[in-house]
Amino acid sequence: MKSLNIKYIEALDDIDIGSTDNILDDYGFKDRIETLNWVKEYPYRPITQFYIARSKDSIFIKYSVRGSMLRAIYSNDQDPVNEDSCVEFFCKLPENDQYMNFEFNCIGTCKASKRVERNKNVTPYSKEELSMIKRFPTLGRRAFNEMEGMFEWELTVKIPMRIMGINPDRLPEKILGNFYKCADGTDSRHFVTWSPVKTEQPDFHRPEFFGELYFE
Repeated sequence: MKSLNIKYIEALDDIDIGSTDNILDDYGFKDRIETLNWVKEYPYRPITQFYIARSKDSIFIKYSVRGSMLRAIYSNDQDPVNEDSCVEFFCKLPENDQYMNFEFNCIGTCKASKRVERNKNVTPYSKEELSMIKRFPTLGRRAFNEMEGMFEWELTVKIPMRIMGINPDRLPEKILGNFYKCADGTDSRHFVTWSPVKTEQPDFHRPEFFGELYFE
């Protein structure tokens, strides 16, 4: 099982998300989303890395992507952003059956919910809760159709712990989670994961394959 550490960085406590770039680069835990679980059907793998850290009350994740094709046709939260150029973070508390999926296209549009399985007990986050998830996309927030070529982009997100069911004053030792890169509706369709997913077909909604994310 893969694991990482979510380090506390005091400088993240009172800072605008657009100013976190160097802090996460220098002090966050860095890793790659590079596991091709379904290589025969979906061999394409964009170069994707992420940095993760936390403030007192939020988790910060910065994604950095380089790859072919780029699409962001969805600009309203809860749109199916997995069809665009997309990065995702799924997580859960170890003792809970319920997990959370946070999905973002390259312009920061978010689809998020709580659920027990892909289609079981699904509760979408409210508009108010989604407004609490701060995002900083280097591409801006305007939607665009699919473009050919090689592209580089970054997206930084700030997710409050309380909407994840975590009390920031009483942090658990760890949570479980996985990080994904996908683009279901593009000409460069791909499904890449951080922690391996051992299923016959692409399926990100499998918490039994989540890795361990320890709070420092």
